[in-house]
Amino acid sequence: MVQPQQDEISVEANSLPPVPIQEISEDRALTETVLFPTPKLSFKISKLEIRQSLKALTYESVFAAVLYSIIGGALLSNFLLELGAGPAEIGLLAAIPQMVNLLQPLGAYLVNRSTSFRWYFLCIFIPSRLLWLILLPAIVLVTSSHITGHQVIQLTLAILLVTNIIEAFGRAPWLGWSAVLVPGRLRGRYFGFRNSILGLTNLICVPLLGLAVSAWPGGTLQGYGTVLVIGIVLGLISVACQFWMADINPQLLKVGDLDTSQPHPQGIDFSFFKDANFLRFVLYLSLWCFAVNISAPFFNLYMLDNLDIDISVVTIYHGLGTGANMLMLLLWGKLADRIGNRPLLLLVGVLVAVTPLLWLGVGSDQISFWIWLPLLHILAGATWAAIDLCTNNLMMGIAPLRYQSSYFAIAGAIAGITGAMGITIGGFLATLPGAAGLLGLFVLSGLLRMAALVPLVFVQEQRSMPLGQLMRFLFPIKQSTNLVKVE
Repeated sequence: MVQPQQDEISVEANSLPPVPIQEISEDRALTETVLFPTPKLSFKISKLEIRQSLKALTYESVFAAVLYSIIGGALLSNFLLELGAGPAEIGLLAAIPQMVNLLQPLGAYLVNRSTSFRWYFLCIFIPSRLLWLILLPAIVLVTSSHITGHQVIQLTLAILLVTNIIEAFGRAPWLGWSAVLVPGRLRGRYFGFRNSILGLTNLICVPLLGLAVSAWPGGTLQGYGTVLVIGIVLGLISVACQFWMADINPQLLKVGDLDTSQPHPQGIDFSFFKDANFLRFVLYLSLWCFAVNISAPFFNLYMLDNLDIDISVVTIYHGLGTGANMLMLLLWGKLADRIGNRPLLLLVGVLVAVTPLLWLGVGSDQISFWIWLPLLHILAGATWAAIDLCTNNLMMGIAPLRYQSSYFAIAGAIAGITGAMGITIGGFLATLPGAAGLLGLFVLSGLLRMAALVPLVFVQEQRSMPLGQLMRFLFPIKQSTNLVKVE
């Protein structure tokens, strides 16, 4: 599954929870063969298969993370900029993965009619990753001046569009397979561990890849082609890891709630139209994605183009942000368990909303280069750790168990549409002569992010601390100890 960037929304799907097993020890949680101890599931996974699947899933994620860091983010942005791309092309680069999220519900529909998770994903990931091989001869031709840079830009965006369309059919189903393989008792600890490993992978690999591209003897274009070959090979190894993951027939997951009088929904369910709380959450998520993505793709462009910072330095900045994200995950997770996800989203959301405004103080001076930009990336990485974690958990908490896969797919599709709209409008505004350029976008994004938090105030979450109580929790008022003695 794609490892998202810091301004993207990712969702680790939570499957049907087991019957309460608080009394079961950690050792028994692994030896239990039934992943979901509800009376309706008929399949079993052994202890050995669980352990092997968790290891394979971790390796799969690590290898895939390296590939996606090469075919997305700062490395691909720098490649297009070297070819002569402008704000419109950089905007499309970020908008395409968002737009294809509209196909996520169709992916949930298709996997429900397959009989194997493994073969379903082999048919998705192998073609989508091999398609990037088409870019290699184009890099050779453009460096020898046989084709223009503009043609390679168009080809790159076309490959990105086709591969993301293919992978959109697997995003929601991949969450389902992962949730089945990870025992509910260990899910939080496992995904926390895996996310930390992915953070460490990005922290190490992205700066090294950026340095390799920048220092390649044949130029940055040939350097990118070289690391792309490495990424494709690792992407195929990632696919091979799926053969060590226990295969599940999706037909066996068609289980409703304990009320057997109601048939399980076939395909995509639209009962969310009657769920006012979920609609409020979707409103928040859509506005938030629009506000974030109106500026998110252009921070790299601002550093690489406006400030003329080398790609190797930009990847180091991103590495600092990734390290802060990885370190803060555990803290945010414990705090979310104590006060709830919604209050934490509101508090940290204010910091995330202010962050684009802080870019107004960035310049080409040494203070910005050595102090301001590193601090901004550390702040972004630390705060987005809370946003990603709490958004995932909040959605899992408010989505009905019976319709979780459909709710996740619908939320992802709507967020993708609004995110793509934000990127498209941002790219258009960045090219207008009287729109204050990229800095004007950063100001607009900060204001819209603040406004997007308003619907979140009205979202209900079980076991969430009320805002008034939260203020007293964060800012306790010392009560007077001078009590009047009453006789």
